[in-house]
Parts: sequence; structure tokens; C-alpha cells
Amino acid sequence: MTAVIPEPPGSALDTHTSLSNPARLALRRVLIDTYHENVAYMHRECDVYRAEGFKALSKVQVRANGRNILATLNVVDDPAIVACGELGLSKSAFDQMGLDNGHTVTVAQAEPPESIGALHRKLGGERLDLDDFRAIVHDIADHRYSKIELTAFVVATNRDELDREEVYFLTQAMINVGRRLDWHESMVVDKHCIGGLPGNRTSMLIVPIVAAHGMLCPKTSSRAITSPAGTADTMEVLANVELPIEQLEEIVRRHRGCLAWGGTAHLSPADDILISVERPLSLDSPGQMVASILSKKISAGSSHLVLDIPIGPTAKVRSMPDAQRLRRLFEYVARRMNVALDVVITDGRQPIGFGIGPALEARDVMRVLENDPRAPNDLRQKALRLAGRLIECDPDVRGGDGFAIARDILDSGRALTKMNDIIQAQGSKGFDHNQPGLGPLTLEIRASQAGVVTSIDNLQMARIAGLAGAPKVKNAGVDLLCKLGDAVALDTLLYRVHASFAADLEFARQACNRSTGYTIGDTADLPHVFVEF
Repeated sequence: MTAVIPEPPGSALDTHTSLSNPARLALRRVLIDTYHENVAYMHRECDVYRAEGFKALSKVQVRANGRNILATLNVVDDPAIVACGELGLSKSAFDQMGLDNGHTVTVAQAEPPESIGALHRKLGGERLDLDDFRAIVHDIADHRYSKIELTAFVVATNRDELDREEVYFLTQAMINVGRRLDWHESMVVDKHCIGGLPGNRTSMLIVPIVAAHGMLCPKTSSRAITSPAGTADTMEVLANVELPIEQLEEIVRRHRGCLAWGGTAHLSPADDILISVERPLSLDSPGQMVASILSKKISAGSSHLVLDIPIGPTAKVRSMPDAQRLRRLFEYVARRMNVALDVVITDGRQPIGFGIGPALEARDVMRVLENDPRAPNDLRQKALRLAGRLIECDPDVRGGDGFAIARDILDSGRALTKMNDIIQAQGSKGFDHNQPGLGPLTLEIRASQAGVVTSIDNLQMARIAGLAGAPKVKNAGVDLLCKLGDAVALDTLLYRVHASFAADLEFARQACNRSTGYTIGDTADLPHVFVEF
């Protein structure tokens, strides 16, 4: 390990290096968002760069005041980014150091990750044990892996490269490197969907329903990466979601539930890093999916979980045999982790609800909670059935009664009251579903022929909403006016695209010109899917 040489801020820098006197540079914050990767920036003409033999994309260790981080080195030629005698750090890396601009830091070559041998064996097709996965995941969480090494691990564990016990090992290892919440209750419930279905905001209805029933449901969710909205993005339209862990715990204990972003809780942090590599590569293998979801839920303290697996022609899972294989893998790992898991296979042939995008989806959720006649019935019914399955985890509830209990909680207004309590506790944004403030620039897509809506492409609808600006632009997205089975005449309005910026609307227009995402045909052409509801 490199020794720390105390140096007061603003002192003259001595860039001479030796084992007893490591390289010292002035810290500089570089306003570049590198997502989950720590990046350091050094000028090519810097004496330290030449003397130490640093190379671009190598790992360096940065230390000061007893803190240290590992970062990937980028070499720059522009002194406006970083000058000679300075070490730049990307936004997240700079924040981790907790220092001011100009503070002296030491920088040295980082040692190779200790787990690199295990990674090479996995790349060679070998089976790894629990200790191997613990070592790899620990190094990933400590940012010891470069993007190239992370990609190698993701590819080496893709598809069928992990057996079911290795998936269990990976899940256990991911839990061990993060915080694990303990609510000191025998039953902590949660619901999760494997994703891939736009508008599927059932969690924002299930949490207030089961919390109103008295069950503890601390819902921590990730933000959308490639989809037009996640639960955290949509809840952020209504209330703050970036909560300190102490506030999150207080809200859950007081109101029996929350809807928050999980990043501040540091639950399974290695998962966030792996996702940053998996999503751009469009990799979402069954083993990685199981480890990702269960590690987050177990770290959040869940003891009982309802898992939604939608199936459909353009969903993540496209056939019942695939859904059953995924179900068995989830059940195996959950059983090994002592989690009571109820897997529900649902209809994934089309988006759920009318809205795709944060504000549009928040509108749908609040209309369901208020029992507004304009509320999407498919969102209401799916949320009630999933909430009913969770309520039936309660030993005092007879099997089969959960749906009726959930419906009574929703119809009576108790779920709305609970949701409003949670919104106020998290910091209300004052959202009004009657005036949701949607993007003022619009594009209307109409039917090119008469007939029946026989298919809606989930992937294309998500793509169009994303191009319109969602989720970063909260009021952007797609408002669906026709669903599967609806009869349409020539020129019937199928959906409306909302955007706030002309460039975004133009991108969405070009995507719609390539494919509207809708197919109009005969009733006989409607796809049939077998689900458990």
C-alpha cells in the first residue's frame, strides 16, 4: 500500500517520486458524469505521468487524509480539463474523496485485483465456488475492475454459463458487499417485476395497499437506465426519492412503507456497477437477473416477495417454457436464501396503463388510487391481484381472500390516504393528476386503416417514449389511447407523443415513421397468452 504523506491544502507541490515520497498532485473536480466508474484525469505532459509510467485506462490509487479510491486513468492534452501538476477526478470519484479543489493527493499505480485469477478461470469455462465469487464481487464493489474486466465477467457469466448453485453463490456474494437492513420484524414484504413492460407501475399501488393492511413494505427501486421510467423516476414526480437512510427507516417504521431510490441505501452496490455494463450490451441473462433482483430484495430486509414475470411477443420473456425455467431458478435461489417467493406469470402482450413516461405514469397511478373513472383498468386489476398475493402472506388471511381485501382497501380510500401520508413524509412535489403538465410539443399517431388493434410492440413504444425525452424529462412520453382488442376506424388516434424539446420530438417522429408500434388487423389475429391470473 502507498503511504499517505500529509500535505496541507494549497502547498507547493513536489512531483518527485520515490517509494518513500509518492507522487503528489493538486486535486481538481472534473464535471463529467462517468456513471458508476471512477475516472481520473492526468495531463500527458505532467512530470508524474512520465516518471511513474502511467498508461491510459490503467488503474490508479488516489489517497489523502486517510481516504483512498481506485480510478481508471484517462490521459488528456487540454489544460482546460486538467493542468500539469493536477489530478482530475470525475464527479462521483471527487465526491467519494470528500476534499476541496486544490487539496494535495497522492497517486500511485494500483495493484491488480486479487480475484483476477478467478475471472480468468471463469473465462476458461471453469466452475467457480463461493469464495471465488466473493473475491470477484468484492473487487467489483471496490472499483478494482476496469470496464474491460467488468465486461469480461458479464460475458463469462452470460446465458447458461452459470449453473444454479453458482447463481446462488453470486447472489450471496453481492449481498455480502453492501448494507443489509434489519427491520426486526418476522415478515417484510415486497413486490418486483423483471421489467421490459412499459407503464407497469403496479408497485406504486401495491405499497400503499399492503401498508394500509399493516404489512411492512420498504420499497427501494432503481432508476431507469434504458426504459422510459422506473418506479423511482415516477415516484419522483410526486415526492423526493433520494432519502438519507435514517429518514427512510423512520418513514418505513411510521407509515409501514416507502417508495424510494435505493442508491442512497447502498444495497448490493456491485449490482449497480454490473448493470452499467450489462444494459449497454443488452445482456440480461437469467442467472444475472436472479442474482441482481434477489440480492437487492434480501439486502432491503425482505422475507416475502411476489415476483411478476410478464410474457409476450415483445416482453423480456416470450414463452411459457422460458418463464417456467426462470421461475424455477428464482425459486431455487430464494429457497437457499430463506426467502418466501411467490412467482406470478402475467400478460406482457402490451404496456400496462395508458401512460409511458414518469408524469404520465404518475397520473395513471393517482387516478387508480382516487378511483377516478378515467383510471386504466388493466393497471388497477393487475395491482389488486399482485397486492392480494402479498396480503395472503399474512397468516391471518385465508388463501384466496387477498384480492377482495386489497380491493376493499383501494375502494374505501385507505390506500389513497396511505399514499398521501408517504408522499408527505418523503416531501411532496404537489403533483396534480388533473393538470399533470405534460410536454407541450405533441405528435399524434393515427390508424392507417380500419380494424382491431392486434399487437402493440413494447420495445418500440418504450423506444419512442425514450426518444421523446423520458425519463430525464419527466413530462415527456407516450399517452396511449387504444389498447389490444380495441376497434379503430381509419384515422383513429392511437397515441399521442409528448415532448418538451423540438429535437426530442423530431427523434420520436422519425422512430414513429419507421414503425408506429401498432398492428391493425382482425380479431382472429390477436395473440393469446397463458397467464396465472
